[in-house]
Amino acid sequence: MLKELDLRVSLPEEKWEEMDALKQRLGALQQRIRALKIPAVIVFEGWGAAGKGSQISKLINNLDPRGFSVYSIISPTESEKRYPWMRRFWKKLPLYGDISIFDRSWYREVTVAREESTLSEKEIERRFSDIREFEKQITDDGHVLLKFFLHISRKEQKRRFKALEEKKATRWRVTEQDWFRNEHYEQYEKLFDDMIERTDLENARWTVVEAEDKRWATYKIFTTVIAALENKIAQVESENLPEFAGIRVSPSIKSSPLPQLSEIDLEKRLEPDEYKQELKECQKRLFELHNKLYQKKIPMILAYEGWDAAGKGGNIKRITQALDPRGFEVVPIASPSFAEKNHHYLWRFWNTLPKDGHIAIFDRTWYGRVMVEHIEGFCTEEEWGRAYDEINHFERGLSDWGAVILKFWLHIDPDEQLRRFQERQNTPEKQYKITDEDWRNREKWDAYEAAVNEMLCRTNTKWAPWIVVESNDKKYARIKTMYTIIQALEKRLK
Repeated sequence: MLKELDLRVSLPEEKWEEMDALKQRLGALQQRIRALKIPAVIVFEGWGAAGKGSQISKLINNLDPRGFSVYSIISPTESEKRYPWMRRFWKKLPLYGDISIFDRSWYREVTVAREESTLSEKEIERRFSDIREFEKQITDDGHVLLKFFLHISRKEQKRRFKALEEKKATRWRVTEQDWFRNEHYEQYEKLFDDMIERTDLENARWTVVEAEDKRWATYKIFTTVIAALENKIAQVESENLPEFAGIRVSPSIKSSPLPQLSEIDLEKRLEPDEYKQELKECQKRLFELHNKLYQKKIPMILAYEGWDAAGKGGNIKRITQALDPRGFEVVPIASPSFAEKNHHYLWRFWNTLPKDGHIAIFDRTWYGRVMVEHIEGFCTEEEWGRAYDEINHFERGLSDWGAVILKFWLHIDPDEQLRRFQERQNTPEKQYKITDEDWRNREKWDAYEAAVNEMLCRTNTKWAPWIVVESNDKKYARIKTMYTIIQALEKRLK
């Protein structure tokens, strides 16, 4: 593909005279997308010395600096390597209405890193899949995604490297690695072609920029950005968005149905003496396994969902009592903050993932998207409909990274919930635990039960299974949860 481009293209003088008007248009469009809360992600990839930095400078000189961020992507740090590889890019997504500009991006991990590291073919395939899903999720969420590849010939790149080296002020910009890539230009050209071919999709098109004529490159980038922003603004303002045609389900994601909540036996009990003995033994074993988990650098994610007053807090407390406090974090999930509301709903969970060897315990999770946000109308039918697939891919990626993932639904019946609500209301030191919202949610029990049944059915996967925990008896629930964690860790550590 790249070989077929005509790099002799140049910009006529009369077209260059349009640039002042284009710059003004771009500045005005930035204000429109801020008002409409349309986020934009602009990616610059290409050859060394192709002009990525200078083109980014020209672009941002016409933007309000309060509404954009520029990220220069280099090799991941040792700290970043301890997390899923896409996490550092999720963290850099813009607020709704803002722009994130990437000088190189996630594509570095499937181009130069592919050639210059020991990535297996399986890992490369997985990373391409992660990229396609990431771009699908952010464009589904309303992001404008623009991807530019700046192309120059081997001869032109060599000329520019020499010109940079001749000046003391710019000599540092040319490295031995740059010269190596120039010497092996055809090899890297094949990698870039493969990258473009695999990821040039309807929702995430590549724009290849013939960058030997710098004026032409600038003009093409400006007009492409302007056209994309204008199209998105027109789409949003017209409100003639395509109607939701059904819930998107990936054929690569298969879930295993669980019994309906109404079929769960809630009569299971543990006697106090038996509970004390079991608790002591389980906590001792968890402590031992946590140390091994740290030594093997295996991350673990424990996700807690359940009815109000089902005992999540007490359950989590018994788990954490057994763990080294330096190796875990409990992440309580409440209503999203301003920043969280103005990002993709998974953004805040990417920010709270554990390092390898550590445990993250989520007290409520990303499943709020298909429960409370769905039922209370905080997201559209299209948004919660596609969330099942997005969540399955999210969890699959964490599993591929190496995480052990367990998801617990703590189940009680309406009578037991009412008893616990009344107990909280009538006990001064527990009254903080009961709110008007709890009572409102209780009135929607049937709607929530239907949503939970669908959630359990559609997101119970082999890499991130749901465990329904019979929680009318808190003692039984705590021990069942601990046994499940112990078994999962023992299996993984073998």
